[in-house]
Amino acid sequence: MQGKIIKGIAGFYYVYAEDGNTYECRAKGIFRKDKFKPLVGDNVDITVLDEKELEGSVTEIHKRKNSLIRPAVANVDQALVIFAMDNPKPNFMLLDRFLIMMEREDVPAVICFNKKDLATAEDLEFLCETYQSCGYQVIMSSALKGEGLGEIEEVLKGKTTVVAGPSGVGKSSLTNSLQEEVEMETGEISRKLKRGKHTTRHAQIIPVAQDTFLVDTPGFSSLYIENMEEQELKDYFPEFRRYEDQCRFQGCRHIHEPGCAVKEALENNKISRLRYEDYLELHQELKEKRRY
Repeated sequence: MQGKIIKGIAGFYYVYAEDGNTYECRAKGIFRKDKFKPLVGDNVDITVLDEKELEGSVTEIHKRKNSLIRPAVANVDQALVIFAMDNPKPNFMLLDRFLIMMEREDVPAVICFNKKDLATAEDLEFLCETYQSCGYQVIMSSALKGEGLGEIEEVLKGKTTVVAGPSGVGKSSLTNSLQEEVEMETGEISRKLKRGKHTTRHAQIIPVAQDTFLVDTPGFSSLYIENMEEQELKDYFPEFRRYEDQCRFQGCRHIHEPGCAVKEALENNKISRLRYEDYLELHQELKEKRRY
């Protein structure tokens, strides 16, 4: 029987199977022997060992489309990153770090600014322009007032989406709102996952509709870009790409070089200064990290 791993913790893998049940599984020893660890999001084959207790064994892991390290999840179609407009105020450096990670893994990202009711029209317009000009879809929502949910549902439909964001931004309120209509369908999943004393401090997948899955992740407050040379960084700022072939020097880093088309676009307000200053800070961070 085929299914998808929706949670993995303490050596157990919870597989949402094609028969609509969720099975508590162990992985075959061959995976441990080959040091190939199943991930949340993996599409797998399972053998049912106990139909009454819904227990089984993972016998095969299908080829992955992709895999992320943080959060540790496979076969992701896109990311939905949620920040609040206030309480807490958005940390743009943290947002840009996350976007860089997704660009690096070639995972499309959608940005949601929640708590829009706490922001001015000018702030909303500024953030929309800043990130839409980079090529990202931006959704303004209010979980409290039920605004933006239809737009989010449309973005999620038929895809497996990593939902991420810092604590306190309303991520849980939004994901709970999106799950309301399928609460009865996922009752069996909830019963199975709550068995024992497993916590939810790990990534887990929530089926919300036909072929539509949310990968809920723990809130994050800091992200560090690892295993990257500073000269790579510019490749993950999509707004730079349309100007790079106009730079005087090939491999221009868009910092001190003369004849830089990216810096010229910055001066002409075609590139966000907020994003560019984050680029400079991250470039310096990677440069200093290389020294040690």
